[in-house]
Order: sequence, then C-alpha cells, then structure tokens
Amino acid sequence: MKPAPDLPAWLRAELPYRRRSTEIAGRTVTFVDHGPEDAQPVLLVHGNPTWSYLWRKVIGMLDGATLRIIAPDLPGFGTSDKPRRASAHQLDMHIGTVSTLLEQLGLRAPITVGQDWGGPIACGVGERVGAAGLVIGNTAVLKPARPFRPKGFHRFSHMPVVSDAVFRGLLFPVPIMDRVQGDRRSIGIKEKLAYAWPFLRPLDRAGALGLARMVPNGEHHPSTAVMDRVGAWVESFEGPAALVWARRDPILGRGLRRHSEALPQATVRECDAGHFSQEEVPELWAAAIREVAEAL
Repeated sequence: MKPAPDLPAWLRAELPYRRRSTEIAGRTVTFVDHGPEDAQPVLLVHGNPTWSYLWRKVIGMLDGATLRIIAPDLPGFGTSDKPRRASAHQLDMHIGTVSTLLEQLGLRAPITVGQDWGGPIACGVGERVGAAGLVIGNTAVLKPARPFRPKGFHRFSHMPVVSDAVFRGLLFPVPIMDRVQGDRRSIGIKEKLAYAWPFLRPLDRAGALGLARMVPNGEHHPSTAVMDRVGAWVESFEGPAALVWARRDPILGRGLRRHSEALPQATVRECDAGHFSQEEVPELWAAAIREVAEAL
C-alpha cells in the first residue's frame, strides 16, 4: 500500500480524507481509507460515471462514528488506472477488484453500500467476502427481469462509432448529470468539474461507456449470470439492511418496491431526490449506515 496520487488543491478541499493505492491484477486502484483501523468496515461503492468523490458528504457525516470507511475508485474512474477499452469493464472484474482490495486490507464482514452500478458490485463483494450489513439505493441488484428491456441510454451505448464518439468525445454523461437530480442545483459547475476531472484525456474515458454496456440485454450477456447470482444472494441475505430511495430519479426511481420485497427486513428512507442522491440527501445515507452498524 502507498499514498494515492495527489489531487488538485480544490479537490483536496472537497475530499480531505486519507487516500491510498494498491496494485490489483496489474492495475493501480486508489481508495479513501478513513476511520480507525480496527473499527467496523464500511465499503462505499460508486457507480457510473462517478468516483469516490460522490461519497464525500456521507463520509463527513459519519465522522465520529466508530467505522472504517473504504471508498474505492473503480478501475476506469477517479485516480485508479483506466483501461482503454470499454470491453475491459465486466461486472465480475469490478467485483473481483473490490473483493481483492478488502482481502489485501484484511477486512472481513463489511457493511456494503452501493448506488447505481455500485449496488451490484457491493452486493457481489458481499456475496464473496460475507457482508455483515447492506445499504443500497437507486440501483438494481436483483435478478434481471425477463424479457430484457434495456433503456434507451443503454441501447445507445451499443451503437458502433456513435456511442464511442459521444462518450469519449463529449464526456457523456457527465455534462448532463444534473438532469437526473431532484434539485438540479445539487450538481452545479463545481461538481461537474469534479466528476470530469479524472477524464481530462479522451483515451481515459472508456469507463462510462463500459459500465453502460455492462447492463445485461439478453441471456448471453456477460453480466446476466453474475446478476442472477448476486440477486439470489440478496434475496437470501438475512442481516440488517437499509434502502435509501430517491423518487425523482428518472433512471431507477421505480425500483423501490421490488427491492423492498426482496429485503423485507430493510428499513426504507424514501425521498424526493434524484439519481445521485448522495449529493442531495447525504444525511439519509449516513443515518442508514449508522442504523445498520448499530444493529450488528
């Protein structure tokens, strides 16, 4: 383990926590490591197109809790190494990377927390390493519904040439992140600059496209079998759980009922935020994590 690459001063002010790096499968993976080393581990996993910066407000609100926060930058995001090919982004790869990180740190029985693609990745890690608790929001962690009906965003990501040009050339979808928020001011110019900063070079922009293409669109898609396995684990999970669900999310806002039925023991915090609810209601995420930790 070694210190992570330095952030610009304006980003350090926003994300002032200890950041470290390690090598996993030939790639440098960076992560926030905040809190007492012997405390209950809490794994915070971001999704598309974000990085550990997404969790900064939640981490701040957990200060003083006896928790060790681990918030990785997935390969392709933040200050982690960035594969040049979108096809490098496979669900099993991301689950394996984060699982290996916890193993390297010697951490067991974490509370796994995720939103967007961070949900399936966090749950996949939970299945591998044995999660003690679970907190998810505005995600899809259950077995894919059949027949498959991918959304327009995901169908577009498979269009040859055009999708590459838009995701890489225009840094899509970072410029329009505010449009999926309940309060569009929650992702303003400063936040967009922070989410764009890791992708200054077009060659480093395969991550968002790769994660968009990770959404299963048929039985033979590489994510389908993994999602079936993860979904079965979620349905069998009996530990403490919590859901933080934003109703004004046009992407995954309608998924609450299915997830609450799969996790009947979960407490539910429903709100009028949008997709990236950590930017709007970080206090709900922090409260959910504290609640699950206290139930262990």
